[in-house]
Amino acid sequence: MTLYTHQSQNVRKTWFLITGFLVLVIGIGYVLSYVYQAPEILFIAVVISFIQVGVSYWRSDKIALKATGAKEASREEYFDLYTSVENLAITAGLPMPRVYVIHDIAPNAFATGRDPEHSAIAVSTGLLKILEKNELEGVIAHEMSHIGNRDILVMTVVVVLVGFLALVSDILLRSMIFGGGSRDNNGKGGGAMMIVGIVLVVLSPLVGALIQMAVSRKREYLADASGALLTRYPEGLASALEKISKHGGKMKKASNATAHLFISNPFGKAKKLFSTHPPVGERIKRLREGV
Repeated sequence: MTLYTHQSQNVRKTWFLITGFLVLVIGIGYVLSYVYQAPEILFIAVVISFIQVGVSYWRSDKIALKATGAKEASREEYFDLYTSVENLAITAGLPMPRVYVIHDIAPNAFATGRDPEHSAIAVSTGLLKILEKNELEGVIAHEMSHIGNRDILVMTVVVVLVGFLALVSDILLRSMIFGGGSRDNNGKGGGAMMIVGIVLVVLSPLVGALIQMAVSRKREYLADASGALLTRYPEGLASALEKISKHGGKMKKASNATAHLFISNPFGKAKKLFSTHPPVGERIKRLREGV
């Protein structure tokens, strides 16, 4: 296994995921256009879904950084962080990512961008405060692995698409409840399509959350293993994860849309129905036992 073993697989999964979102959004538009006998709804759904894919690809990193309150870090002010990122980028054979800092006492970090040439790594000030150098390098190597494994594209695209899908679903559900169906489509077929439309609209945020969770959980394990391979010191990341877990603080700008980006759940120890991260104990065990 090498740092880039799953690159091609991840790229294929990225486009499969994007295609799935397109089909879902366009499918909702088709059902609603039939129910309301308004072809323009389908046209709007197609146009908006493709615009969102474009925004997700070209602007998702900037959206993610802004949503988390990340500010670009200077080499002079954050010299140790900057040089650690630089050295690990050289070791991994990757372009130097842009470096950002989130002013938050909760320790956390994430990587974003559409490809290694347009990537960024952001860490919180709380993380910098509690970690030793080899632990910080373990976290950065983990994030560098997300970049090398091409995880960052799908992870940042999900930020925009899942949020968009939830928004559209909410709007359409309200429209169905308060607007009703087409008066010209009151037969059994129209009623059936109305039911299907409601089911699609209600379930689409759930589908988005499940995809978000599945994508993040699997790739966190892979990034842990690849990061340990990069530093040749698994204990650094294992120890960092222990410290982050013990802190358990919630980030000030914790959001369901960006939670899966972070190395640790930004909601801290708060209980969530769908967790975007695998159990910390299992991640630490795998690192220390070489699983």
